[in-house]
Amino acid sequence: MSPMPVTNDEVADRLREIYQLMQLAGENRFRAIAFDRAAQTIETLNDDINDYIENDSLTDIKGIGNSIAEDIRSYAETGTIEVLEDLRSRIPAGVIKWLDISGLGPKNIVKIHNQLGISELDELKEACEDGRVASLDGLGEKSAQKILKSIEWMQQFDERCRLDEATEIARPLYTFLKELDGVEAIEIAGSLRRSKETIGDVDILIGASEEHIPPLFDAFVNHELVVEVLGRGDTKSSIRTRDGRQVDLRIVKPAEFPAALMYFTGSKEHNVVLRQRARQRGLSLNEYGLFELDEEGNTNFEAPIDYASEADIYQKLDLHFIPAELREDRGEADFFEEYETMDLVAEEDIRGVVHAHSTWSDGKFSIRAMAEGCMERGYEYLALTDHSRTAAYAGGLSVDEIKRQWDEIDQLNEELSAEGKDFRIFKGIESDILSDGSLDYEDEILEGFDLVIASVHSSLGLPQEKMMERFRRAIENPYTHMVGHPTGRLLLKRNGSRLDMNRLIELAAEHHTAIEINANPWRLDLDWRHGDKAKEVDLLSSINPDAHSIEGIDYIQYGVRIARKGKFDKGRILNTRSADQFAAWLKDRSA
Repeated sequence: MSPMPVTNDEVADRLREIYQLMQLAGENRFRAIAFDRAAQTIETLNDDINDYIENDSLTDIKGIGNSIAEDIRSYAETGTIEVLEDLRSRIPAGVIKWLDISGLGPKNIVKIHNQLGISELDELKEACEDGRVASLDGLGEKSAQKILKSIEWMQQFDERCRLDEATEIARPLYTFLKELDGVEAIEIAGSLRRSKETIGDVDILIGASEEHIPPLFDAFVNHELVVEVLGRGDTKSSIRTRDGRQVDLRIVKPAEFPAALMYFTGSKEHNVVLRQRARQRGLSLNEYGLFELDEEGNTNFEAPIDYASEADIYQKLDLHFIPAELREDRGEADFFEEYETMDLVAEEDIRGVVHAHSTWSDGKFSIRAMAEGCMERGYEYLALTDHSRTAAYAGGLSVDEIKRQWDEIDQLNEELSAEGKDFRIFKGIESDILSDGSLDYEDEILEGFDLVIASVHSSLGLPQEKMMERFRRAIENPYTHMVGHPTGRLLLKRNGSRLDMNRLIELAAEHHTAIEINANPWRLDLDWRHGDKAKEVDLLSSINPDAHSIEGIDYIQYGVRIARKGKFDKGRILNTRSADQFAAWLKDRSA
């Protein structure tokens, strides 16, 4: 049977499901981790997985052995993987949800499931309430109450939150803790420091001497945002905030802080690479520090290696400092072994606001108010892009309304100039890509815009081939400057369209068309995992807030974090250019 085309994300999803189910089935831990690592590799692969399948070269991909390669081929040929089907038949779907329960690991999940014969979240809740969970060996009433509390929170809140939500939770706690006596060093750690698009628990790390630890934990657990103390120990305390989020505070000795920060920032995969490099150099790296190995190859805690920062530790491993956003084991160690820095865009590089809506469509403020909001934040231009006519649900503009809006923009630009303000408003549109790939207006109207962002807002569930053809036609349209939020995903709410993102990026680069990084925290689309491919083909992007209000302009900060994680430098981000330079690119995209 000839293989059917599959997407990289599809294959990664199946392999990650195997990993999760293996944990619950009590399978060999290292075999399970191999599936997780393979999933990560494939979701960030620059090439189409189908090419490797057709060429029988899957094992050329780092981390893909013969067994997993055979599983991938099986999925492409039959739509099934034998090990996955076996695991699914053995483990009820409801039990998988239990993995998200705080403090309930795979061993206890299996114990509860097997001994009580339950598999649904509501059944688990009932078993915690009636004493059955407490009666099991190794659990007890305290554990049952803790599980019950976590279930209640899970049912009220999702187990993960968006990058902006996590940032807003961490900020007041970080600011509060930073000013307390005894805090010698403090940083946000974990996936929030790495700027992942969704976050589980928020991690904060403090360096403080021993006598300050109890009062620091006292202050933390008694903060006004805390509604529940989940645990308190000598080095770690965990709380639940009003938003239902878990925040973990760890306190280490100041001398241990850099190694602990590196360890608790992660990712797990990045840390594995660092530990391997340490061992290759006769060293041991862990959360407590960097040490020499003894003659038996064990950590010699009596022989610590001096360091004062993360950069020092990287230097001892023959690496230059690796920014936290890049620590995902996606080739960063190889790069920073050779190069001192990677040029990454910064928030202060952004000079203009591209992709914003006004009261002409579904925005909350007038064009003038949006422009003033941009100026107050120090930006030099606004590319206004209200919705096109097909987006009737969002107040899409008729041709007559477009012409009247153009007149208003011309008048506003004249007024701003007369007031001595060096600010420019560009005439743009967020044009729906129609089902056949055409844009929403005739050419003579499209020609009048300074900027056309082409986006899909309907029929997101089309088969991959049809969706790719739809985007291809839009990208090849000479009036399309930029593709908006390519997958259409809404994080934690809706998956994106089925797309061959590597091919889409290649198409856009071939036609000098940008793909935006939509900075709205619900989207963060273009996904950072496609950054390597974008860099390979020199794709241009623009960090766009998709602002529907003045406050929405501030979403740019999250887009910058994703752009950095996707390895975008200032030169490939269009709205780091001046108004004149941006205008020149709009007129001649080879500029």
